[in-house]
Amino acid sequence: MKYMIGASVAALLSMGSIAHAEDVTITIWSLDDENQPAMNLAQEFSDMDNGITVDYRMIQFDDVVTESMRAFATGQAPDIIAVDNPEHALFAARGAFLDVTDMVAASDEIVAENYFSGPLNSVTWDERLYGVPKATNTIALYYNVDMFKAAGLDPDAPPATWDDLVAAARTLNDPDNSVYGIAFSAKASEEGTFQFLPWAQMSGGGYDHINTEGAVHALDTWKTLLDEGLASPDTLTRGQWDSTGTFNSGNAAMVISGPWELNRMVDEAQFEWRVALLPVPEEGAPRASAMGDFNWAIFANTDHPQEAFQALEYFASQDDRLFPEFGQLPARSDIELPPTGVAPKDAALQVFLEQLQYAQARGPHPEWPKISKAIQDAIQLALTGQMTSVDALNQAQASIDAILAE
Repeated sequence: MKYMIGASVAALLSMGSIAHAEDVTITIWSLDDENQPAMNLAQEFSDMDNGITVDYRMIQFDDVVTESMRAFATGQAPDIIAVDNPEHALFAARGAFLDVTDMVAASDEIVAENYFSGPLNSVTWDERLYGVPKATNTIALYYNVDMFKAAGLDPDAPPATWDDLVAAARTLNDPDNSVYGIAFSAKASEEGTFQFLPWAQMSGGGYDHINTEGAVHALDTWKTLLDEGLASPDTLTRGQWDSTGTFNSGNAAMVISGPWELNRMVDEAQFEWRVALLPVPEEGAPRASAMGDFNWAIFANTDHPQEAFQALEYFASQDDRLFPEFGQLPARSDIELPPTGVAPKDAALQVFLEQLQYAQARGPHPEWPKISKAIQDAIQLALTGQMTSVDALNQAQASIDAILAE
């Protein structure tokens, strides 16, 4: 299937083929594999007769920050990288990313006003643009309709509050049949922070106020789910992908996860499932949700800034393919997602789009990894019983206060 590219991209590509007597090679680092957009779009761009060849490298999530910063310091950084959105400020504040504000202003394909405010904020530092949102996502509550019905719960009234969620998990929990009430990720990594921070935010807290009464209540609620065996003990060590796998296999009645799982759900789940908004602390409480996914950035020491930006323009020109082909949500408000014709997927998509309205960025702050680590440590200490939730979050707040004061 062929796709039209915008006039400005076509013109740039044509100019590029004239301007270069020989091919220029640009390097791109991303987590995406052959089933995800970056690898495919990079190959498409490389295959064009535009004088630019792409050398694509797949990099592991846990290696992005350390390896790419080391590469930048030694002059071996790629031209383009896909970086997790809360870590963007770490690079931008240190001068590692190219300021693309003027390039974006002159571009017809990348229009800043078309991006949702959260993703756009994540590529902004000191009122300048240091990248382009690649995609966006959030989290909500998947639930097994068949299990709800079997347990006497109304699938048309999924848990709306934290108390409702705990009560439903208790009702749905069936250890004799290896079924947990709920699955989620409290892993000591960015995934744990990603899943917990919305609970703190919707109860009056945030990354800079992590020890509020509401945040303590949130962590106590997570501890209840684990202490009562309503969630698996490996909640502390597994990521969101594995948590959703537990749900898909019928070993959990609910799971907190994101839209990146929709295609997998359609392919794997042998039961009726739906998605609901994240429960709130109590009726009438404000909503919040995580804002995930990656941003594109060009390293400041690239030898090929114009060619790298041409690649970003091509990627942006293909944003309408992100959901239909790859199950990812574009970070733009000007793209209308067409129905897929798969009823549960289309219904779930509408919930995720509504949940995105409440999504909040992690940061942005140039020391985000340190801030996130403090939150992760608090989660682990509380859920393993080494500290009370209030003591663990007070300790995290002290660490965060010191980081913010630097």
